[in-house]
Amino acid sequence: MRIDRIIEERRPCFSFEFFPPKTDEGMESLFNTVAELKQDDPGFVSVTYGALGSTRDRTIEVTKRIKRELGVEAMSHLTCVGATREQLREILDELGEAGIENVLALRGDPPQGETEWKPTPGGLRYSTELAELITSNYDYCVGAACFPEVHPEAPDMAADLRFLKKKVEAGARFLITQLFYDNELYFDFVAKARAAGIDVPILPGLMPITSYQQIKRITGLCGASIPADLERELAARADDPAAVQGLGVAYATLQAADLLARGAPGIHFYTLNRSPATRAILAALRAWRPWEGGGRVNPALAAFG
Repeated sequence: MRIDRIIEERRPCFSFEFFPPKTDEGMESLFNTVAELKQDDPGFVSVTYGALGSTRDRTIEVTKRIKRELGVEAMSHLTCVGATREQLREILDELGEAGIENVLALRGDPPQGETEWKPTPGGLRYSTELAELITSNYDYCVGAACFPEVHPEAPDMAADLRFLKKKVEAGARFLITQLFYDNELYFDFVAKARAAGIDVPILPGLMPITSYQQIKRITGLCGASIPADLERELAARADDPAAVQGLGVAYATLQAADLLARGAPGIHFYTLNRSPATRAILAALRAWRPWEGGGRVNPALAAFG
């Protein structure tokens, strides 16, 4: 089923993101995680794609297996990195033959150790070109990424929104945000996107914090910020992994509840291939049901800045 339809029919739409492991043992562990999360009835799951297509075959394998063996709607990420136009068509043909209906079109990051992004000879330069290639030749539902705190390579938000509008004009039917920890960033971004003429659903992407060192590394790489008070509380628990995870689950639950109470169409969870934190958050949300008009919960987040 197309994800634009899923988002329209499911309010809220909960979805999960996974990355393809490098080993067979990791693959089996991942499928155990996906099987556990299937019990939470996700609208869809997505599978990431490594730099230079380093996980291309496993991305395709995982996406196909999730769809075929678990019966969960699966979306494959696809990037411009390390592939010619012909190779991209071959991947799209293979996904289509497996019954995959959804693709997240991304430019992709430079390979590790490189700072400058360079297109592959015979390939594509921008995610807009990839979206156009897909929508001009296939019947996939195409998604795209967006950045509440501005893409690291964009000069400012206005320029970033102009490029985002081009993604939508190229055929993107929904957007998923980069992770963030201040909900006002999301709502300000959505307001600016609507003012710029971007009218497709914008799913907030949340990454529950389960490790202090890990989230510091991830936010440092992607440019996302951590509110000062949340940072202080995490730092105070840095030597107690269980306490960090407890705080991370509590904060993500409050954050998600506030987003849903204020009209976000769903939540896309960056799971890091683990299920306990995400499952705990979803259980709390479904017991709370903030999307049914239980009131805004943002004051509860105020303590974290």
